[in-house]
Amino acid sequence: MPAPLTDLLTDPLADAGLARSLDGGFTSRHADVDGVRLHYVEGGSGTPLVLLGGWPQTWWQWHKVMPALARRHRVIAVDLRGMGGSARPAGGYDKKSMARDVRGLVRHLGLGSVDVVGHDIGAMVAYAYAANHPEATRRICMLDVAHPDEGWAELRLLPAPGQPVNTPLGEGGSPLLWWFAFNQVLGLPEELLGGRSRVLVDWLAEHLTGDPGSIDERSREVYARAYSTADAVRAGNAWYREFTTDIADERTYAPVSAPVLVLGGELSNHASLREVMPAKGTDVRVLGVPDCGHYIPEERPEAVIDALESFLA
Repeated sequence: MPAPLTDLLTDPLADAGLARSLDGGFTSRHADVDGVRLHYVEGGSGTPLVLLGGWPQTWWQWHKVMPALARRHRVIAVDLRGMGGSARPAGGYDKKSMARDVRGLVRHLGLGSVDVVGHDIGAMVAYAYAANHPEATRRICMLDVAHPDEGWAELRLLPAPGQPVNTPLGEGGSPLLWWFAFNQVLGLPEELLGGRSRVLVDWLAEHLTGDPGSIDERSREVYARAYSTADAVRAGNAWYREFTTDIADERTYAPVSAPVLVLGGELSNHASLREVMPAKGTDVRVLGVPDCGHYIPEERPEAVIDALESFLA
């Protein structure tokens, strides 16, 4: 539910205030789409560009790139189902359903074909959007994560001999994807993280970036607040609990016909994306972002802006 008006006017971490802090005339809005209330932040003018974020973040993860993109695009940064200011229903967290949410919002806004950019969970939803709604897809860009496929069932949770664990990416580490399994557990993550989500946000910022300082104190507070309640943790984890459904859905998808740009952090997933993604579409380009970990829009916003302006032109 949206915050009370008094909070919106006085709280520096509320979505309305955060939106107003950005150049480009951004405003915080809500829309009821097929029974789900979605929060989004909109600004700029030009061709419509939809931004979809990841875990455990909100639309705010795009704040470093939104003002520049708004000079040529109508930018719409969306909190996905279960994220930030959007609703947290009991189900519907498979990426096909979440893409349907986005399609409903696009229709609600009176738009036809749009460009979609997604990071992390948002990248999965962007791919599902292109696969299921080609008539409403101009181009998509996926940042550092592919859509779940058969290979995900083989992801390892034990370190290889000599593999460093919990070593920051900037020091050559390769953290294991422990949260993929942790987020499958029913009830326990909510008990452990409810009211203590800042611990998780700080761990991810320190271990999955080349430069932990790129996710600053205000941003960490925004994300920690967004996942501070047990219900918010439950909803965010639900994105992971639907990976088996996502894998089954992916088997039914033909390679997407819309042009696809993939940006991978060279300290993160670039190598695996270069192997996997070319077969996922008919026109796919995979680029590495140097000296960058997982959180590309915050670590290397200039690289994201340059790549998107070239690709979307």
